[in-house]
Amino acid sequence: AGVAINPGTPVGSLDAVLGAVDIVLVMSVNPGFGGQKFIASSLDKVGRVRRLLDRAGSRADIAVDGGVGPVNARQLVDAGANILIAGSSVFSNPLGIGAGVAALRRSVTAESTN
Repeated sequence: AGVAINPGTPVGSLDAVLGAVDIVLVMSVNPGFGGQKFIASSLDKVGRVRRLLDRAGSRADIAVDGGVGPVNARQLVDAGANILIAGSSVFSNPLGIGAGVAALRRSVTAESTN
């Protein structure tokens, strides 16, 4: 079972379903169309979701969708996300889809800046 929270949804709204979810999707843009700019406060939200799940003893995955790319992928993983959903950064890469995927992989496997 999974639950998605939009940028305006407070993390505390997950309290009622913590014991039932296998995945939490943190939307880092307002749903509607691709190519939107990543909402910076989503990075902190991912960290808060991870801490909430950890305190509850949950091993649920955290996915992030919206504005995910090489610039923020590592930070999202460091904050607690383990599934990154990337659209435009992969499919609109001027060097091709393979180059977009490779850039994401390099970003995530690079040493943390924290």
